[in-house]
Amino acid sequence: MTMRTLLLCTGLLALAACGRSQLGLDQTGPHPDLPDQRPTLLPPMKIATPVGWGNEKPTAPAGFTVKALATGLAIPRQTLVLPNGDILVTEGAGGGAPALRPKDVIANYIKAMGKSPVRGGNRITLLRDADNDGHAELRTSFITGLNAPYGLAYVDGQIYVAAQDALLRFPYRDGMTRITMQGVEVTKLPAHINHHWTKALAAGPDGSKLYVGIGSNSNVGERGMGIEQDRAVIWEIDRQSGMHRVYASGIRNPTALTVEPRTRRLWSVVNERDELGPQLVPDYMTAVRPGAFYGWPYSYWGQNVDPRVHPQKPDMVRRAIRPDYALGSHVAALGISFTTDGGFGGSFTEGAFVGEHGSWNRQDLSGYKVVWVPFANGRPSGKPQDFLTGFIKDDHARGRPVGVTYDPVHGALIVADDLSNTIWRVAPSRR
Repeated sequence: MTMRTLLLCTGLLALAACGRSQLGLDQTGPHPDLPDQRPTLLPPMKIATPVGWGNEKPTAPAGFTVKALATGLAIPRQTLVLPNGDILVTEGAGGGAPALRPKDVIANYIKAMGKSPVRGGNRITLLRDADNDGHAELRTSFITGLNAPYGLAYVDGQIYVAAQDALLRFPYRDGMTRITMQGVEVTKLPAHINHHWTKALAAGPDGSKLYVGIGSNSNVGERGMGIEQDRAVIWEIDRQSGMHRVYASGIRNPTALTVEPRTRRLWSVVNERDELGPQLVPDYMTAVRPGAFYGWPYSYWGQNVDPRVHPQKPDMVRRAIRPDYALGSHVAALGISFTTDGGFGGSFTEGAFVGEHGSWNRQDLSGYKVVWVPFANGRPSGKPQDFLTGFIKDDHARGRPVGVTYDPVHGALIVADDLSNTIWRVAPSRR
């Protein structure tokens, strides 16, 4: 960075510091507080620079033990528990959208300060903890040579991988530790520009359909809506033919997908837009309604109009529906997993774990933790509760959670941390 850019960056950050959060707002649950829009020249950014864990580790509730299942990975993103209990981990970093505005250059530079310097592995790693002691005694490069893999699914002896440009299928036999054959392309995925490159993936309840989350190509349409074709959508894909349709739209960046076990409905966590202020717009989780339009880019949280979009489209705003449950503004939710068969019991019987990667678009840090959202009868039934914390220490980041997976085989929660490049395992202390 040149001295001129650095001085500009410092000046803009000083302006951004004016965008303080408003105290007393409750931005979680089905009816979040939505303050007035407060756009600034540069978003009110604050980066939690990395410091590492040292000899410490995240903090779980009393009665739980946290262990590092594996360390030294290359940007772990999402995980999948196979029927035999082996755990797959996608490792990668994609994207490459060019900056449009001077503030994009500055923002990208500042955000990079909060990331791991490790290059993405472009692979899937297999971890096996056969003795269930919380440490993987076997670790293999399961599939290599992938293009920024992210989402994973297993159906009927096939492993599906959502890379940043294609959905791939690999044959699998129970106990395999490496796949060397090239994957079969089920369908190509939108990859032009790839402002949001991550492609979330989940199998439908009966396994006949796969669902892929495809994020927008911009914050709020500033690149033009022409390049947003098949963006900010969730595709439903026929597993056999690869034919697809738009299942839901206007859903800015659906970063993780899963099926709620009681109702067998598809749910997603979604990252909303930036640059409207430190407390707009809340990221959320929602049951995905077929054919629904969630507002992006024309409105947010239902029919709250975003004035930055040109041209305005009141007819689209009228179509927009509200999501089910707000998680807070700029928490950057990147993972969701429901418990099954009674979960951990007690307070963690029925509900969802959500991995919150952490904010950049506000001065007071938010996210950087895993929360538990209790459910009853397939619906959220209370406020989010902190489950795994300690990722922030003295405004520095020791880690950043991404994917979360409840492991019914071992009775544990698997958490991918793409800053310390660790897979954490949280389980009741008695196990």
